[in-house]
Amino acid sequence: MNRGPSYFSLTAMVLGFAFLYLPIVLLIIFSFNESRLVTVWAGFSTKWYVELFRNEQLLQAAWVTLRVAVTSATLATVLGTMAAMALTRQRRFFGRTLFSGMIYAPLVMPEVILGLSMLLLFVAMDQARGFWTIMIAHTTFTMCYVAVVVQSRLAGFDRSLEEAAMDLGCPPLRTFFSITLPQIMPGVIAGWMLAFTLSLDDLVIASFTTGPGATTLPMKIYSQVRLGVTPEINAVCTILIGIVTLGVIAVSITSKRQRLQQERDERMAMEQ
Repeated sequence: MNRGPSYFSLTAMVLGFAFLYLPIVLLIIFSFNESRLVTVWAGFSTKWYVELFRNEQLLQAAWVTLRVAVTSATLATVLGTMAAMALTRQRRFFGRTLFSGMIYAPLVMPEVILGLSMLLLFVAMDQARGFWTIMIAHTTFTMCYVAVVVQSRLAGFDRSLEEAAMDLGCPPLRTFFSITLPQIMPGVIAGWMLAFTLSLDDLVIASFTTGPGATTLPMKIYSQVRLGVTPEINAVCTILIGIVTLGVIAVSITSKRQRLQQERDERMAMEQ
């Protein structure tokens, strides 16, 4: 007989969620505070959002961060998908162990080591640090996460669909774009979202690889928080939370619709 969750389990769950999300809720609430003191509530106001959009330094940092995140996430998705295809489809090839180890290494390697190694590489290449160096570093850092997500999607992929398409004369490249890619698209989208979020949130690696005129938003927030939290920081963090939340909801809805459509197509094929 199922008696439902115990009071201890329910209490532990409530305390766990409160520990994780209560600070975020407080940050959102105090972003609408009338007072400049972030710990004293003085009434509801949206003036700090107005002040935020007048702060050119924060807007410039946000624009740099957004460009780096979109560019690096896109490149990481392409490279990570190719790496996942190689690891899944090519079971044996020369250097496979080394290749897979290099793919998985950034998952467990401290970010400070990654940032320092990228800095030494750019210094050795006499490369001026700026937007492109941050983008390359973030692509290297996030590609492994995309590879893991897409590889898990490919592990359960039915290859008979590809074989049937190629038996009917479809070239391998067209088979990938017409058959394989639509089937693994939820994993690819999830990998892109993960890479985008990691790049958007990164502070350590960007600190090592940045240069003049390429200050990211996390770096700007960190430098201002060291002097004291301001309501503008609460406002920009609230906007970031909203963007990430909407992105996660959109991806979840899209993945659910694709899964339902796939189940519907399979059901119709079985009935025929």
